[in-house]
Amino acid sequence: MRKSKPKKRIILPDPRFNDTLVTQFVNNMMLDGKKSIAYGIFYDAMDRINEKAEKEGKSTLEMFKKALENVTPSVEVKSRRVGGATFQVPTEIRPDRKMSVSMKNLIAFARKRSGRSMAEKLSAEIVAAYNQEGGAFKRKEDMHKMAEANRAFAHFRF
Repeated sequence: MRKSKPKKRIILPDPRFNDTLVTQFVNNMMLDGKKSIAYGIFYDAMDRINEKAEKEGKSTLEMFKKALENVTPSVEVKSRRVGGATFQVPTEIRPDRKMSVSMKNLIAFARKRSGRSMAEKLSAEIVAAYNQEGGAFKRKEDMHKMAEANRAFAHFRF
């Protein structure tokens, strides 16, 4: 590389939960720079989850973090071309990429869900992920299956 790696930006914690993970999630969810709207959607979704979290005796933030953990993949496949053939090579994911991939999957599948508001869809997807079901969890399982199926090509790792 000619240039040095760009510096990591410092992410400030969010106002309600005082957690940087929430801020990162909101930043991923935000469209067109509308951060206050993204925060509104997220907090509304957390309020909807609150009743279910109280039944289980957990805080909403714990439930959210557990849901994120459930949809976090540990391996992914990358296409690698070796002598005219393209192989799907399983590689481990860096910790920071793990989090961003899981957040993006959770948000993408929440957007695809049927429901009235984004907050409603997001809360439903978070609860589904917490219970190890839903689209984002299925995506993680598919990623792992694909990596397992192509384990023979792991020696092509780069």
